[in-house]
Amino acid sequence: MDSELPPYKPQATTPPPAIQNPPPPVNRPPPVISQTIPKPAKSGSSTVWKIVAILLGLMLLASLFVNILPAKRSHGIIRSASYSSSAYGPKLEEITLRENLLTTDKIAVIPVTGIISGEASQRGEYSMVTLIREELNRASHDSNVKAVIIKVNSPGGEVLASDEIANYIREFQTNSSKPVVVSMGSLAASGGYYISAPCDWIVANDLTITGSIGVIMHGFNYRGLLDKIGVKPQVFKSGKFKDMLSGTKSEDEILPEEKQMVQHMIDETFGKFKEVVASGRKAAYKSNHQTGKPLATDWESYADGRILTGKEALKLGFVDETGDFETALKSARNLAGINKAEVVEYQQLFDFSNLFKMFGESKTQPLKVDIGLETPNIKAGYMYFISPTYLQ
Repeated sequence: MDSELPPYKPQATTPPPAIQNPPPPVNRPPPVISQTIPKPAKSGSSTVWKIVAILLGLMLLASLFVNILPAKRSHGIIRSASYSSSAYGPKLEEITLRENLLTTDKIAVIPVTGIISGEASQRGEYSMVTLIREELNRASHDSNVKAVIIKVNSPGGEVLASDEIANYIREFQTNSSKPVVVSMGSLAASGGYYISAPCDWIVANDLTITGSIGVIMHGFNYRGLLDKIGVKPQVFKSGKFKDMLSGTKSEDEILPEEKQMVQHMIDETFGKFKEVVASGRKAAYKSNHQTGKPLATDWESYADGRILTGKEALKLGFVDETGDFETALKSARNLAGINKAEVVEYQQLFDFSNLFKMFGESKTQPLKVDIGLETPNIKAGYMYFISPTYLQ
């Protein structure tokens, strides 16, 4: 008999207990729909900073070109830190041109290239005179430097600048007792020879243009041109010689005394030139135990401004031997008493302050008159030891 299931009886569910004292409803404010207001455009300060960043990047690239590329061109290796004999002098670093691992002895090469001038170069605030002085100081304080080679390729230049360099070379030789050898390039005339004369040994190529012993003062008289265009100068002066060497004076206004005074200055400076040659060559011949070339007895008759080849200069005793830079290097080793040496050169470090100075400079450009001739960059009223070939 089938069993019957008991009838389904739903169980009563217990309602949830009532919440006692429910919290009051929260009255929230309606949402505020904010209108997006566009921000005002920034000022041009960001553009300025971008320009500054670009300029700094260009300066960094310029420093790389100035410091690294010259070393690569000369196949040099930077070997030592910067050096300056004074807090305000140029900073120099040593570049090894020829490495020699078998010795610590060095020969320093100091180039003298272009017009000899006491003015600052376009690359920095230091003049050729200041740089050569610092290079000689560096070589003097380095005990490993046994000799110096002055590599001259110059037509000469300012009288005072040439005389200062010659004095620095004499002081270096006296104080350091290190020999100084000159290696003449294509041109070592007038002021280029003036700074060579005090050195212990002079080497010139057979075809080197040298000599040109003399003084010149150059200028233009354009009074005739002014008369043609109807311009008459008016001059007020405190004395009759105050407008000496003026380019606006007519021929009949130039007093004979003026010509005499100017010629006296030229002759006095010329006498100093001949004195430097005579004393320098005599001292070199004596210190080298008469192994070099003495001055010919009639050498002064060739000190009339004429240019000479290296071969002619050797016959007259203006140089000690003919050859190239290798010859000068060999002579430097012999005079220093060494067999091997590294060949080094000093290079001026790039200074960022010079770039910043350029932004604040405002130079007035002089008025130039194109007369169809390209004139040399020499100043009227200055005396020069300069080759006449440069004035053509």
